[in-house]
Amino acid sequence: MNILRALAVSLALSSALSPLASAQPAYPAAQRARDSVEALEAFRGNIGAIHGRDRATYLTYYLQSPRLARTGPGGVNWGYEGMTGGDPNAWPDTLIATHFEVVPLAPGVVYGAYRYRVVQGGSQRGVSERVLVKQPDGSWKISVSTAFGSPGDAPVPAFALTGATVIDGTGGAPLRNATVVMRNGRIACVGECPTGPDVHTIDARGKWIIPGLIDAHMHYSQTGWADGRPDAEDVRARFPYDSTVAALEANPDRYYRSYLCSGVTGTFDVGGYPWTWALRARAEANNAAPHVAAAGPLLSTLDHWVNTPAQRQFIYASNDSTTRAGARMMAQYESDAVKVWYLSDIPNADTTQLKIVIRAAADEARKAGIPLIVHATGLWEAKDALRAGARLLVHSVQDRAVDDEFIQLARQAGAIYTPTITVTQGYLQLYGRDFDETGLPMECVDPATRAKAALTESLPANGYPMDRVRASIERERLIMVDNLRRVHAAGIPVAMGTDAGNPLTLHGASVFREMEAMAGAGMSPMDVLVASTRNAAMAMGRDSIGTLRVGMAADLVVLDADPLADVRNLRAIRLVARGGEVWTRRELEYR
Repeated sequence: MNILRALAVSLALSSALSPLASAQPAYPAAQRARDSVEALEAFRGNIGAIHGRDRATYLTYYLQSPRLARTGPGGVNWGYEGMTGGDPNAWPDTLIATHFEVVPLAPGVVYGAYRYRVVQGGSQRGVSERVLVKQPDGSWKISVSTAFGSPGDAPVPAFALTGATVIDGTGGAPLRNATVVMRNGRIACVGECPTGPDVHTIDARGKWIIPGLIDAHMHYSQTGWADGRPDAEDVRARFPYDSTVAALEANPDRYYRSYLCSGVTGTFDVGGYPWTWALRARAEANNAAPHVAAAGPLLSTLDHWVNTPAQRQFIYASNDSTTRAGARMMAQYESDAVKVWYLSDIPNADTTQLKIVIRAAADEARKAGIPLIVHATGLWEAKDALRAGARLLVHSVQDRAVDDEFIQLARQAGAIYTPTITVTQGYLQLYGRDFDETGLPMECVDPATRAKAALTESLPANGYPMDRVRASIERERLIMVDNLRRVHAAGIPVAMGTDAGNPLTLHGASVFREMEAMAGAGMSPMDVLVASTRNAAMAMGRDSIGTLRVGMAADLVVLDADPLADVRNLRAIRLVARGGEVWTRRELEYR
């Protein structure tokens, strides 16, 4: 942190720069305390001017002398004049300043330091120092200023959120006037907690703290618009599909930010290109990204064509041998699941062959010790998947009401049910050429996706009989809602998932529509919250996220309103912490 060097500089400069510095060694405690308070006020004022983008005020805090020293990664700069030039609007996008400390060194000379996170293009944490010297007029001026970035593997500084109502994600009663301490990326204490001198305290009185939300069904291999699903709407003439996929692989960060902005700190990619497996380790090491679990390519009972020449996201499970080969590949890449797209495009499918495929996939998944997860929107397929041992149904049953046999099979399999109620509404908007952003926090959606969504209304007419399409989708929605009600009432675990990446089911922002649809099906706000945290973590296969308990990952959301009073209050995000790194909602938004 170069503190010793700063101390040496400050001691060397103190007699020359401080007219009030005394040669006598006595430095009474009362004066030390007074100097500390005054210097800290000036120190915070200096940072406040950066927050306010007030250049004139910012400059008043610096010593107008050639001896002013400013040190950083680029070396040492001397003199005040060098500060007055340059772009007056060159401010960081965000500066988060915490852990302020001041140490009085001599009468009228105070050393100070703080930890920062600056966002300007990328995000960088570090330590910045100041030496402040008292002037004859009683003001304090900065004579030395440093800033040094922390190494990428440096631990996140400790934080405590105090005085909040904590809802821990287990379904237990809220903790009132509670403290949450985050240290070394983990939850160190919840409830009545001591805070040490290394902990920066954030006053959270009047706020609610919940675990980070988890989207247990999404796809990084899809964009949230038609270009990512040319089987839904073919726009390849304008947006070549291979280029679209290449851009998705190269820049998942835009979606990471969308998820964190929406309070989502965990994502389960339940089907996509092989490169999605590599996202897991990279995201885990990046506190600007949610945790990622990935199932990789889907084993499909349909010979689906949405692939690229170089890679497949749909592997045709045409028989026992091809299914086993595909599942073994999943195991080789340590996939988080074997995913089967259990569908048929003909009314009278060969159910014997379908049963062979699902059981071959299940057998290989068991041998590898990874779960079988299944897309089965028909009651027959869902039951057969459960008989084969599916641990997660990633969609609602939407063709008919679930029955007692389904409930019993789900219970016996220990399965989790992910309703994904709202994804079909995105298709309805695409087919109807009518993108409706109502209820979507578009400030959390990256500009490129916003621009594509806005193109929806300009797409050529498709000739679909929209009255019939709307009636069909509404009929399915009502079945899904009723089935969720039945499944939940039977005690089958429910996990929140959006199917984000599908057309107009936008990454991150769509979680609010899905959670509110779950509440509309009769789930209480607490049940929705548990489904979106603990249960979604279970679906994802992670036992270190999803609840606020000691030892768990320090992933949480601070809300301005009570989510148990109304599930819509989950939108009222103030802060998001991922791995103990605290982000303001404002800095996560796209401008």
